[in-house]
Amino acid sequence: MYDQYDALIFDMDGTILDSEPTHRKAWHQVLSRYGFTIDDEKMVSLNGAPTWQLAQFIIEQNNATHDPHQLAAEKTVAFKAMLLDSVRPLPLMEVVKAYHGRRPMAVGTGSEHSLAEALLKQLGVYHLFTAVVGADDVLRHKPQPDTFLRCAELMGVAPARCVVFEDADFGVQAAKAAGMDVVDVRLL
Repeated sequence: MYDQYDALIFDMDGTILDSEPTHRKAWHQVLSRYGFTIDDEKMVSLNGAPTWQLAQFIIEQNNATHDPHQLAAEKTVAFKAMLLDSVRPLPLMEVVKAYHGRRPMAVGTGSEHSLAEALLKQLGVYHLFTAVVGADDVLRHKPQPDTFLRCAELMGVAPARCVVFEDADFGVQAAKAAGMDVVDVRLL
């Protein structure tokens, strides 16, 4: 179905891995320590943004003065503690397996590179990807195109010859800004 493309790029959280509920649970655990709140719907609307940007938003919404990088680090620790026991591949992983060895593939995620690598290795699928680009691998994050452009560069494929699979508005915007076709997996 995607044979017309030279490369495939996948968002990770909520696209190929069922990690979104664990992200929300980790956020709520950390925020409860400080009496902070965030609506789950608003959190979902910010999917694709790096953790520190979500932390900055939460701090602003709660009229606090905390360091967003510290809050993000606490959330990452909580997420990692819960993660390896709870995250499972989503059905789109079948597309990854079907195209392995036929097309270069990359993961372009708003999660930190080390976390993405650990998750993919834990699930035994890291070797299926030519490249992994995390939030800490680029300066500008989704909805900017940098994550996906870096994926294309690492695979040696022109952006216009790539298709991106995404589950978040920021990611869809980033793929379009990169000049790539995009499959919104929420519509599948």
